[in-house]
Amino acid sequence: MIQIFSNRETQEMLEKLNKQFGIKEIPGKLIKIGKEKIFLFQGDFSDEQIKDLEKITFIEKIGIYIGAIFFPTGEIRLSIEGTQIFKDQIIKNIFEIDNKQLENWIQGEELNIKTDLRGIIVIKYKDNFLGCGKASENKIGNFIPKSRRLRSRSIIK
Repeated sequence: MIQIFSNRETQEMLEKLNKQFGIKEIPGKLIKIGKEKIFLFQGDFSDEQIKDLEKITFIEKIGIYIGAIFFPTGEIRLSIEGTQIFKDQIIKNIFEIDNKQLENWIQGEELNIKTDLRGIIVIKYKDNFLGCGKASENKIGNFIPKSRRLRSRSIIK
C-alpha cells in the first residue's frame, strides 16, 4: 500500500533532509511504500488519481526511489539516484573518496578509514554522487545493492 505524504509529512521529511544534508527543496511529491521506502513522484497525476489507480491495480513503485528511513535512528539514507537528484543541494555530511577508494566502493566494500563523520553520509567522487554509507569511528559501511556492484577490478583509471 502506498502512502502519499501530506504537506505536514513532507515538511517533516524536508526538515530531516535539511538537518542531515542541507537539502532545502523537494522537487515533487513524496510517497512511502512499505515501512521505509521513499519515492519521489514528479508526474501529472493528482493524489486522488493515484489513490483511484491503487484501487484497481497493485502499485509496486511510483516515481523514483530516492531513499529509505534508516531504523533505528530515523535518519534518511538516500539511494544513488536520491543523491544525484539532490546533488545541487547537498552541502553537509559529504565524504569525498579518491580513485582507490572509488574502486573499493563501487565493488560494495566498506571503507576502512577514520573520519569525524558519524551516521548516514553521502559518498562523492569528484562531481559524482554515489549514494550513502554509514560512518562510524573506523569505517564507512556500504549500501550499494549487490545487483549494482562492479564485479571486476582495474576498470577505473
